[in-house]
Amino acid sequence: MQIQLSQKERMLLEDEKLQEEICIQKYQNYSNQAQDPQLKQLFSRISNEEQHHYTIIDQLLQGQQPNLSHGQQDQQNTTQNNLQGAMNNQSDKVLCSDLLSTEKYVSSTYDTAIFESANPIVRQALQHIQQDEQKHGEELFNYMNSHGMYPVK
Repeated sequence: MQIQLSQKERMLLEDEKLQEEICIQKYQNYSNQAQDPQLKQLFSRISNEEQHHYTIIDQLLQGQQPNLSHGQQDQQNTTQNNLQGAMNNQSDKVLCSDLLSTEKYVSSTYDTAIFESANPIVRQALQHIQQDEQKHGEELFNYMNSHGMYPVK
C-alpha cells in the first residue's frame, strides 16, 4: 500500500528525519565519551532506537507502511538494573543534561507534527516515536536522579 503524503506532512517528516539524525550522532558520540560503562550502554541502546525512528520516517517518506516494531528489551527492567553503583561524574552529568534537553525538544516537535498530519498512518507512526522519545527522557531522568545529578526536592 502506497502512502500519499501532503506537502506539509512531507516537510514535517523531513524535519523529524533531520532531528533523528542529530539524535543518533549525539547518542553515539556521547556513548564514546561517557565514563560510566552503564551509561555508555544506555546511550548506545537509545542510539539504536533513534536509528529505528529514522528508518520509520524514511519509510514514510518513501510512501511505505512503516514497521513500528523494534524488538527492544523491557526498557524499565534494563534501566533499573543498570542504575546501581556508578559514580557521580561531572562530565557524564553534562552529557545526560544535554541529551535530556534534546529529548524534551524532539518530543515537542513530534507533538506539532502529530497535530498537523492528516494521514492516520503518519500520525500513528509519529505517536509511536514520540512515546519512545518520552521513554528516553524518563530513562535519562531516572539515571540522573539516582546518581545525584538531578535531585528532586
